[in-house]
Amino acid sequence: MPQRSVLITGCSSGIGLDAARTLKARGWRVFATCRQQADCDRLTAEGLESFRLDLADEDSIAAAVAEVVARTGGRLDALYNNGAFACPGAVEDIPRGALREIFETNLFGTHDLTRRVIPLMRAQGHGRIVNCSSVLGLVGATWRGAYVSTKFALEGLSDVLRLEMRGTGIEVILIEPGPIATKIRENAVPHFERWIDWEQSARRDQYAALRGRLYDKKTNKDAFELGPDAVTAKLIHALEHRRPRARYYVTTPTYIAGFLRRILPTRLLDRAIAKG
Repeated sequence: MPQRSVLITGCSSGIGLDAARTLKARGWRVFATCRQQADCDRLTAEGLESFRLDLADEDSIAAAVAEVVARTGGRLDALYNNGAFACPGAVEDIPRGALREIFETNLFGTHDLTRRVIPLMRAQGHGRIVNCSSVLGLVGATWRGAYVSTKFALEGLSDVLRLEMRGTGIEVILIEPGPIATKIRENAVPHFERWIDWEQSARRDQYAALRGRLYDKKTNKDAFELGPDAVTAKLIHALEHRRPRARYYVTTPTYIAGFLRRILPTRLLDRAIAKG
């Protein structure tokens, strides 16, 4: 049996980095991609195969897929679409440019990359496409409208692709984490500062709590927060089980959100979310 191969996006830290290290230890050939070359160099130094892939750049995506083809001879067993970022702020304060930017990475780039690897998987007669969504792809939450909208869109696109891939040997799978210990909050600060004019907002006073969460050093874990390894555990099942599930929930809040979304009318669900 040839060594199984997987391409992972967003490997500089957190969920992507843990997945890359763990799968390599399990015998996978891992292509651990990052947006910044410095991060790729760091991962290469620790023994991972790493090269640049910027989901907001079509040429970068094309070059990364070409690199995989050159290194494997055209084989790719799995794609783990993990790369994404957040731009916090009230929906009424999110300008068009901010939505355009976050969709370029979280959805359009992910879709572009997926389309480019499907022909490889079709030719070999099998493959796994795993999309890292979120509990925020199941239910909304205040201050997270931009991120929520990309994850809702990713959920819908994944559901249709799963239906369309029936009979091809290509499985399409969603992983939906809740609170995970990553740098997503820290990495959101530049996007918040670039796009959200909070001082001119009708919600200016309400931004104090949001800014505190963004800028204050985190000292305690969020409620029900787990480490990235909890996501990797579900990823392993999605990649290695003979019959993977269509969806994998990670963390208690995701199970609760999924249950409440099925049983509650919208207004009651809104109340439940508002209460936290």
